[in-house]
Amino acid sequence: MPRPDVEAIAEQVFAALADPTRRTILAALASGGPATATDLAGPLPITRQAIAKHLALLADAGLVTAEPGERRRVRYRLRTAPMQVAQQFLAALARDWDSPLDALKDHLDERARGSS
Repeated sequence: MPRPDVEAIAEQVFAALADPTRRTILAALASGGPATATDLAGPLPITRQAIAKHLALLADAGLVTAEPGERRRVRYRLRTAPMQVAQQFLAALARDWDSPLDALKDHLDERARGSS
């Protein structure tokens, strides 16, 4: 089975998280569990239709899934797998930076000790 493109997944997650309304929606789903677009629009100063557009983008990024609910109402559920991929991407990036930065620090520390 082919490995998912980690960088592409991370890019979609970062793009989705760039918008404060989408972050608010994800936080609401994380704290309150599955909810409809109407439920999510209640505390926000935007329309249910705007929430639906944000939810579609979050679904495209794999961060939420739509589940059929009672009386044909769709409930949205948070998916954490794409965020975990983005975290792994950031951790790998940090490792790539940490090693050269540690080497530079060690070099500078040695020079400082040598000139004392």
